[in-house]
Amino acid sequence: MSNPMPEPGISTRGAVDLSALTRPQAPPPGEPGGAPTAGGYVVDVTDANFQQIVQDSTRYPVVVLLWMPTDQANADLGTLLGRLADDYAGRFLLGRVDVQTSPQIAGAFQAQGVPTVVAVLQGQPLPLFAGAAPEDQIRQVLDQVLAAAEQNGVTGRAPAQGGVPDTDAPAPEPEPEPLPPLHQEAYDAIERDDLDAAATAYERALKQDPKDTDAVAGLAQVHLMQRTRDADLHQVRAAAASAPEDADAQLAVADMDMLGGKVEDALARLLDLLPAADADAKEKLRARLVEYFEVVGATDPRVTKARRHLAMYLY
Repeated sequence: MSNPMPEPGISTRGAVDLSALTRPQAPPPGEPGGAPTAGGYVVDVTDANFQQIVQDSTRYPVVVLLWMPTDQANADLGTLLGRLADDYAGRFLLGRVDVQTSPQIAGAFQAQGVPTVVAVLQGQPLPLFAGAAPEDQIRQVLDQVLAAAEQNGVTGRAPAQGGVPDTDAPAPEPEPEPLPPLHQEAYDAIERDDLDAAATAYERALKQDPKDTDAVAGLAQVHLMQRTRDADLHQVRAAAASAPEDADAQLAVADMDMLGGKVEDALARLLDLLPAADADAKEKLRARLVEYFEVVGATDPRVTKARRHLAMYLY
């Protein structure tokens, strides 16, 4: 099951610093010395296609470059990102926003300068970096985006732009089997952001079949979403840093790590607390770890390793 995020809701506040106008200039895209034109896995984002691209981010990751294409530093980054988009062959779509011709879109991402790079997953913006960066660091950031996308069920591939068939792309997967009625009820409830109804649907499914592993995993994911829906990441991390031995504070930050795809960090944080924890805290940590195992999947090697450590600390 996926871990859906809220409906597309990118803010339209913010302004963009146009100081790049005073820097060395480059030719427009497509001209010698300029960035390449859009194509392949690169699309120019306009007011006409913006909402569609946001919607597409529910199927595959979208990486957005906010740029001034005639600024040399922007053009260089656009060229590099375009090449990486082709290297990743549809694992993400690169959308380029010219902040001068599309200021409303630029404002929607609250970018304070250009170039700025933002990911969009499930309609939600995720700031990545501003300014230039080495290729190896950008690849690391892209890999983190793809890991977070997979954690949230965004696993599709972007189509090549212009209708050009991608001969290297895998054959389309067959249509999935329809979900059981209560699972569909839970999924629909998540889609409309009614997490209580989703939890109830999964609980009913488990009453019907206590061995329904998909319902167990789904309920664990819904519980994670319920615990984190109103959490402030900075406050949670600050509280955990100020109370490193407080189990509740560490459980809260582990939840945020899990939600962000930092599975190993979340598991390690709780496992490290177990040896010195009292009986009540130890049970809280054990129960949360078991829930994480359901979210990630029993066959995941990270879960296998964490299970061994859990057994060692408990027994």
